Amino acid sequence: MTTEQVVDVARTTVWTILETSAPMLLISLIIGLIVSIFQTITSIQEQTLTFVPKFIAIMAMVLIAGNWILNTLVEYMTNLYNNFSTYIG
Repeated sequence: MTTEQVVDVARTTVWTILETSAPMLLISLIIGLIVSIFQTITSIQEQTLTFVPKFIAIMAMVLIAGNWILNTLVEYMTNLYNNFSTYIG
């Protein structure tokens, strides 16, 4: 396996991880910002207040984008396994 192949596989892996985790991270960021603004306006400084809305929003995003995430991961693994013979030797 050449250096270029290693770098290519690593780059593709990192990109796939970023691409599939981005919907959950973005919704968590948005909900956290909204709750933070709400806490600032109302002077409620409860640390656990953000947990439930973020959890519900992330689970909803998994339901919405789960099929796409699974298809993306299956496509990545299929390509990796199909090219496995080129990585050996």
